[in-house]
Amino acid sequence: MAKVKNGKLRRKDGVWDPLKTSSDDKQHAEGLPKTPQSASPSYRLAYSDTDFLCREELRPIRLQLELLKTEMILSERGIKSTVVMFGGARIPEPGGEAWAARNETQKKNLTAASVYYDEARKFAKLCASVSEKYDHREYVVMTGGGPGVMEAGNRGASEAGAPSIGLNILLPHEQAPNPYVTPELSFNFHYFAIRKMHFLMRAKAVVIFPGGFGTMDELFETLTLIQTKRMAPIPLVLFGEAFWRSVINFEALADFGTISPDDMSLLHFAETADDAWKVIADNYEL
Repeated sequence: MAKVKNGKLRRKDGVWDPLKTSSDDKQHAEGLPKTPQSASPSYRLAYSDTDFLCREELRPIRLQLELLKTEMILSERGIKSTVVMFGGARIPEPGGEAWAARNETQKKNLTAASVYYDEARKFAKLCASVSEKYDHREYVVMTGGGPGVMEAGNRGASEAGAPSIGLNILLPHEQAPNPYVTPELSFNFHYFAIRKMHFLMRAKAVVIFPGGFGTMDELFETLTLIQTKRMAPIPLVLFGEAFWRSVINFEALADFGTISPDDMSLLHFAETADDAWKVIADNYEL
């Protein structure tokens, strides 16, 4: 809280609040003399007791906190819409090492796929150029925050002088924040479900590059929400038509009857950054 001219205490939003802040009490509690009583876990303030917050019974609270923290920061930053970029963490940049390859076939495929790193980087620059017109509040690049295609997206935005968002998640490997995510827009998640919500809550478009299980999960999550009308239809662009048609037989699903033939219209294919951006620009008449 801060004092204003009349001496009254008000919050940052101007609301009158005479109560002592939680942060003040937290600081005060940390400075108390250490005794068997004050050192006991039971004596810790509940909201600053991480062991307590990690108890199984408090899972609903942790879910809420993960939803709230990112939402509050994005809202305070004034970010109104995003362009979400999904894709493989294992795709190297051109000339880079195919570090994830376990045999020569994988090495050949991943090295060839570096073209998608370049296109993701170019695509993010196109997003950034449009986002600039909206003071970087609309069409802000959002990725999973990791390496590969995700890195390329954040990198392209950074090179264009634009902020970008990274939604990382704790995994046994691979998932450390790449250095191109805007630091104050770099988030970390425990729950996949809450991370998925944030990917789509502000999405004006979803652009998906070749990837593995995680990328497939994100693709079908988005498709399901649009198909079932749980979210409005937005441009859903798949980069690399040959790749996608080789790994998923969409037409077979329609022929079998498990999806409607009309559901195929939810998908757009692109080979270049310009192709992908045209789908988005045409949809929103940019």
